[in-house]
Amino acid sequence: MYKMIKRVALAVLMVCIAVGITEAAPRYRWSFAQPWTRPLADRGYQLFIDRVREYTDGAIEITLFPAGLLGTHDESFHGVRDGSIEISVLSPYVSIVPGGMMNWMPWTISSFDEARIAYAYPDGIIFRVMREAWREVNAELLFSVSQGAYGFGNNVRPLRLPDDLDGLKMRVSASLGAVRTLGNMGSGTGMTMETIPWAEIYNALARGVVDGIWSMWPSLLDERHAEVLTHYTHVGWTWDANNVVINRELWDSLEPRYQHAIRRAAAAAEQYLNDLHEMAERSFIERLETEFDNLTITWITPEEQAVWRERADMASVWAEIADPWLESVWPGQDKGAYIRAQLDAVREQVLARQE
Repeated sequence: MYKMIKRVALAVLMVCIAVGITEAAPRYRWSFAQPWTRPLADRGYQLFIDRVREYTDGAIEITLFPAGLLGTHDESFHGVRDGSIEISVLSPYVSIVPGGMMNWMPWTISSFDEARIAYAYPDGIIFRVMREAWREVNAELLFSVSQGAYGFGNNVRPLRLPDDLDGLKMRVSASLGAVRTLGNMGSGTGMTMETIPWAEIYNALARGVVDGIWSMWPSLLDERHAEVLTHYTHVGWTWDANNVVINRELWDSLEPRYQHAIRRAAAAAEQYLNDLHEMAERSFIERLETEFDNLTITWITPEEQAVWRERADMASVWAEIADPWLESVWPGQDKGAYIRAQLDAVREQVLARQE
């Protein structure tokens, strides 16, 4: 019986070869490093992988290594940079990507609709700038993964206006643009800032080491911030997005047809992830409103948000944090003013749709 099955299988294989329908072995086999444990985002990365395989007729086979299986964030970055890892999703911290601050300058993007425009290939203003930032470190930007806007949580009082930061001790990170912006918004209030690693936020709030933090809807649940906060205000002052990049030398070596196929797959994955995270955000808000009696959510008005934006004094933050790098890449072009104008146009475009 076994011999008969084997003969039939061999005959089928010979027919397939004769009519040219056998699947050739992949021309490329790549690794995709995901340094964090984020099952929701992994669905988008797998869609990207599947589309690359489809659009290249199986010529490119990519394997996703989730939850830090290929190393920490910085190890994954160095792997992509030296070519030992082909693709990774990364955060462009300025310590490793000098122009990385442009990915998430405060008061630029505040909604998924704005992100869909500003981060999109090929014309999105943030995409165009970040592509240059990644090329400086031997990587090519493929697509971005938006996760939402940050607000402020604290255990003292609801925050509606910057003056409500009065006397609060706020946890901050090493993201210099965000630190400078919060410092400006809290200027004159007696607010102080304490640098604490992200992983230690829960304990810092529970022990009263700090009064408040910046956080976002997913983190209130996934990192359990909601368990140790009594107030959260959706200010929408900083947008969280990570970047999927590929080793630049590998990218430049690819035939145009493969580059085009990867770009198509990247665009599909970015759209899918925007929709997925936006839908999940609504679910997070519903759960927070119904399951956490200890947490009061404050929704500010557009007029109140404008006060936060004005107090941020973003011109000074750009002059310190962004303009020096922009001038080094585009000398004499006042690129900072151009980018801010483009971002204002994105915001106006989205507002016009909502009217």
